[in-house]
Amino acid sequence: MARDVIKRLIVSEKSSRLGALNQYFLEVDKTATKPQIRKAVEDQFGVHVLAVRTANVKGGLRTVRGTRRQVTESTWKRAIVEVKAGERIEMV
Repeated sequence: MARDVIKRLIVSEKSSRLGALNQYFLEVDKTATKPQIRKAVEDQFGVHVLAVRTANVKGGLRTVRGTRRQVTESTWKRAIVEVKAGERIEMV
């Protein structure tokens, strides 16, 4: 169940900064709700979740290198999960 909800941890400059504040970025299933995300993170990583914020990220147009063709990236859902102080989600 948890593997179906959480797709991957997102590693970026912003997520690294917020990692110091016990907040982590995750790519999650588009149909996942906040309670489902909370339960999946607690089960998979063994941490206590304080808050879950979500956002739907719209896919954009990309130009294929070397051609004039444009493709559309798919829309995905991002979750920002805040965990209890002193606990960490290990990025593997």
